[in-house]
Amino acid sequence: MRTSVHCPAAHLGGLAWRKSSYSSPQGECVEVAVAPSGHVAVRDSKQHPGPALVFTRAAWQAFCDAIKAGSFDHT
Repeated sequence: MRTSVHCPAAHLGGLAWRKSSYSSPQGECVEVAVAPSGHVAVRDSKQHPGPALVFTRAAWQAFCDAIKAGSFDHT
């Protein structure tokens, strides 16, 4: 299953980017936007306009579900 797509940074400029309310006030966070195609783009808040990782909606949902399930907790 393909989980990512190629999308030039120039094509991401018109998206509505958002970040968590829990983000650091120093701006060290990631931003997320949903493209008209339904793909989910993720970028460094300090690097815009700049590169972003772009995922299918299914891949992004699987990642979020894994976070909620504690799959990445290593304490």
